[in-house]
Amino acid sequence: MKNKNFISWDDYMNETLQDDSEATAYLELAIEEYQKDGDTKALMRAIKRVAEAKGGISKLAQETNLNRQNLYRIFSNQTSPRFDTLTKILRALGFTFALKTFNPQESCA
Repeated sequence: MKNKNFISWDDYMNETLQDDSEATAYLELAIEEYQKDGDTKALMRAIKRVAEAKGGISKLAQETNLNRQNLYRIFSNQTSPRFDTLTKILRALGFTFALKTFNPQESCA
């Protein structure tokens, strides 16, 4: 058997999510899933994973002027972020919210 170099899933995701287009697709999917199932924990895990790939929570705290411990509480679902806080987090990661029309019949498929 040949010796192959493997990397951990976390290392793979950190490497992949450093690419802006990959991170965008990842977060778009996380938001779509959140809209279907309302799983806030899963959404916040996705945002945290992108934050870690883009420099970590300490860097995010510096860029958002938010307390690092508060960010950890948000990402561990001990507290829910306000909309303006979530907006700051996403903006620091290079993202923003966008609206699109919603057709309830399409979501029942």
